[in-house]
Amino acid sequence: MSRDQLQAHLEFLGELGVEGVRLDPVWRDRQASPAAPSVAPADGSPAPARSEPVAVQEPSGAPPDEGMDPPAALAALRREIGPQCTRCKLHGLGRRQVVFGVGSATADLMFVGEAPGADEDVQGEPFVGRAGQLLTKIIEAIDLRRDQVYIANVIKCRPPGNRNPEPDEVEQCEPFLFRQIDIIRPKVIVALGKFAAQSLLRTTEPITRIRGREYAYRSAVLIPTYHPAYLLRNPSAKRDVWEDMKRVRAILSGDTHA
Repeated sequence: MSRDQLQAHLEFLGELGVEGVRLDPVWRDRQASPAAPSVAPADGSPAPARSEPVAVQEPSGAPPDEGMDPPAALAALRREIGPQCTRCKLHGLGRRQVVFGVGSATADLMFVGEAPGADEDVQGEPFVGRAGQLLTKIIEAIDLRRDQVYIANVIKCRPPGNRNPEPDEVEQCEPFLFRQIDIIRPKVIVALGKFAAQSLLRTTEPITRIRGREYAYRSAVLIPTYHPAYLLRNPSAKRDVWEDMKRVRAILSGDTHA
C-alpha cells in the first residue's frame, strides 16, 4: 500500500469514528466456531441484549449441497443457474448477465445486497461501483480483505432502471442465495440496506428499526446495516455502520459479549 493509499484509508477510518487501528491479526484466522449464542423468541418482546440474537422464521430453501467441498458446491450451483438464466422476466428486461457472487467459499463473513446495478451488470461481479468501493473500505476497516469474505445479492440480475426487485423475481432467485449461504456457512451475514434486510428477515420494519439488532439466521448471526449507497448520500450514517462492523468483528473473534 502506497503512502497516499494509506493516508486515504486512515482518513476513511476517521470518518467512521475509528479511534485507533488494531494491529493484532490473530482474530482473522478461521477458528473452530464458538459456542452458539442463546436465542430469544421473536415474540414482540423488547429488543434482546446483543449477545442474544432474535430467532427468525426462515424459508427452508433447498437443502445444502452434500458430498462436495464449498468451492466445488458453489461452482456446481453457478453451473445450475447458468450464464443466461431465464427463470424470471428480468432476462428479457435488459440485463446483460447473471451476477452470481464473489469471494471465499469458506468465508466467515458474508454480505448480502439487493441486486446488481449498472456496473455490476457490465462486470459480472457484485458491488464494483462507487458503493462497492466503499464496501471494500468498510471490509478493510475491520482488517479483512475483499477476497476473504463473500458478497452476493438477493437477486442475481439487474432490474431495469435499478428499481427494487419484484416479488416474483425474488421468489425465483432467492433459493439460490439460500443455497450459497448453506454452502459457505458463514458465522456472520451482514444484510446491506432496507431491501436485503427486509427480504431475509421477512419483515416490513424500516432499516432504522432493525439495524443495531442481531438475528439468528441459517446457523449464522445476521446483522442488518445501511447500504453503502445510502452512506454516499448520508455520510453521517457511517458511524452507525462502524458500530455494526465493530460488532461483526467481535463475533468473528469469538467475543460474543462485546
